[in-house]
Amino acid sequence: MASASIVSTPSSVTSAGYVALCHGQQWLRLRRASRRPAAARRHVRPGLVFAAVFLVLGIPLAVRHPWLLLAAAACGPFVAVNTLYARVNRERALPNGLAAVVPACGMLLVAGRLGGAGLPWAPAAACLLYFWGTVPYVKTMIRERRSAGYRRASAAHHAVALVAATLLSPWLALPFAGYLARAVALPGRGVKVPVVGAVEIAGSAALLLTLLLVF
Repeated sequence: MASASIVSTPSSVTSAGYVALCHGQQWLRLRRASRRPAAARRHVRPGLVFAAVFLVLGIPLAVRHPWLLLAAAACGPFVAVNTLYARVNRERALPNGLAAVVPACGMLLVAGRLGGAGLPWAPAAACLLYFWGTVPYVKTMIRERRSAGYRRASAAHHAVALVAATLLSPWLALPFAGYLARAVALPGRGVKVPVVGAVEIAGSAALLLTLLLVF
């Protein structure tokens, strides 16, 4: 029983569920978009395996913490949006990316309550502001790099996010000012994709460090 309780952790349950969901959505996407049935079938076995792992680990955790079922239900609409976009082979659509960010940031609330720290609304909101902004920003750097509309929308979001984050904590103005600066200055400059990724890793690390120091 002790070993089972160690294995059945929120991170292991979430990881198994995420992988199972990814395989399921890829099966849906390839089943409609690909002319090769084998491309879709290769996702069936790992999807079922990870779904079984999710249930085996998740049920004991839900028995100990029934409120997790409400948290899972709250994630349901966003997962449904992602599944719908996968089914129509439009996973890179802007609404799909924005929907995927919400339950990911919501996991901070789940982890906080399970860890006895209550519900860390401010850190979760800061994460949501940042990661929501990465969705349109990365598009301005790659797929929508020629779209003036995307650039304006990305800059507008980051300006609003800077104000909102400052209201959460004045210290958050530091990283969010940097996010706004990169959203305005970098699009259209021909930055290579690996550099775009490196900048976002640095941005995520800056947010994590700030949240750890402030909250």
